[in-house]
Amino acid sequence: MFLATAEVEATSSTFNTFDIFMILFTILIALGLARLVTQKKKNIFAIGWTAACLLVFLIVDFFMVKVWLGM
Repeated sequence: MFLATAEVEATSSTFNTFDIFMILFTILIALGLARLVTQKKKNIFAIGWTAACLLVFLIVDFFMVKVWLGM
């Protein structure tokens, strides 16, 4: 029983297909923030909101990669 459980844990992957979307959304938010910052007429509210969203997504991506590596 214990060997079967150990084998299932060793073969199961922590990678999920949703992880790809998380990384793509993070890249998209970063590009949006760069675009907002480089505009001539700056929208401070949009820059702040985008920066907050990017921070949240970066934290989630950090923990997601940590789980991939088994840390």
